[in-house]
Amino acid sequence: MKSLFAITAVVALTFAELAAGEQVLLKTSLGDITLELDAEKAPATVANFLAYVDSGHYNDTVFHRVIDGFMIQGGGFGRVVSEGAAADGGGDVEIVQKSTNPPVKNEAKNGLKNDRGTIAMARTGDPHSATSQFFINHGANNQLDYPSFDNWGYAVFGKVVSGMDVVDKIAAVETATRELTARDGERTMARPMDDVPVTDVIIESATRVTSGE
Repeated sequence: MKSLFAITAVVALTFAELAAGEQVLLKTSLGDITLELDAEKAPATVANFLAYVDSGHYNDTVFHRVIDGFMIQGGGFGRVVSEGAAADGGGDVEIVQKSTNPPVKNEAKNGLKNDRGTIAMARTGDPHSATSQFFINHGANNQLDYPSFDNWGYAVFGKVVSGMDVVDKIAAVETATRELTARDGERTMARPMDDVPVTDVIIESATRVTSGE
């Protein structure tokens, strides 16, 4: 089974502030994806995700791990343009892992399944290590459901309600091993990573969908 890597989210919202069926719009370079979040089943995870949305953390990040038929993963690596690039339209763009808030408790025991089109939290081997990184299941990945391989699994906290065709488009992009800049505490280091899109698939913005939109 392929593992899902996350890298450390103060839950800045109280559970009482979470509206039922809260939606978030991801504007990507390949189209829009609308997510509906399940605050009833995954209150801590939804509050954590919305804290990152509201802070602008996800803006100008990339889907850095894409496996067709499995999942598309993002939320952890941002694009950093070299100085002077904006003036001439050129310059190098570096993909750098972003700093995060503290991890959120794993809510994988909430009964939600890693079905196609659901969104779940990525993490390390530590069940309670999820921070900003998430993945959208491109296939039915019920092997990730509680109790999974480690008696925890991966916490689902919502689903795609519009834009699954965009998810399909992202899952189909060409990928390769690319060198990204990862964090180890306060240090950063270049490291090769597999399944990275050859052409950046960018999350241009992540915003709450207000009533009437």
